[in-house]
Amino acid sequence: MVTILTKQNTIANHFLAELRDVRIQRDRMRFRRNLERIGEIMAYEISKTFEYKATEVETPLGMANTHLLSEQPVIATIIRAGLPFHQGFLNYFDRSDSAFIAAFRHTKKSGEFEIHKKYQNTPNLDDKIVIVADPMLATGRSLVLCCKDLLSEYNIRELHIATVIASEEGLQHVQAFLPEVQIWVGEVDKEMTSKSYIVPGLGDAGDLAYGNKE
Repeated sequence: MVTILTKQNTIANHFLAELRDVRIQRDRMRFRRNLERIGEIMAYEISKTFEYKATEVETPLGMANTHLLSEQPVIATIIRAGLPFHQGFLNYFDRSDSAFIAAFRHTKKSGEFEIHKKYQNTPNLDDKIVIVADPMLATGRSLVLCCKDLLSEYNIRELHIATVIASEEGLQHVQAFLPEVQIWVGEVDKEMTSKSYIVPGLGDAGDLAYGNKE
């Protein structure tokens, strides 16, 4: 199942527009904050699918009936671009454990590239709800690699993928290889460049958030 935030006009459109805008992008703090805001909105939307338990809360004047989240999900992210996005989820799921994964592209002389996973640090994910937060879903190959590794190592009960901008091709790739996963997307773009950058996209999210890499 795929949920696209911009199917309806909400404040998420405003934050996405600012993320794309080349002038506003010059303000790294605002760029990071907008990634965080989209993470917060997605956390709220995903929370609607979770289970809740009835409980009572004592107020200064009596008892109030309410429903509280039965369990906190584990929030996983692919560093470094995913860190501000990840923080947005943690702002709402503030008792959640976190998992961190590092993956990179190795480009060959032919222009083709391979995906390598370099690092993984996770709590025990058995029987857990896991949200993998990665702001850009281009080809989808690194995301599929990381998620398949997690699924092979742990008996994850429910897996969600959250991304800010996806390409149509990448989204189809993830759906083909991870058909049971629930996908949450800010917006879907139709094209990619020869170097697999999403068009119109927003550029390199990691560089815009933290500075250019060598």
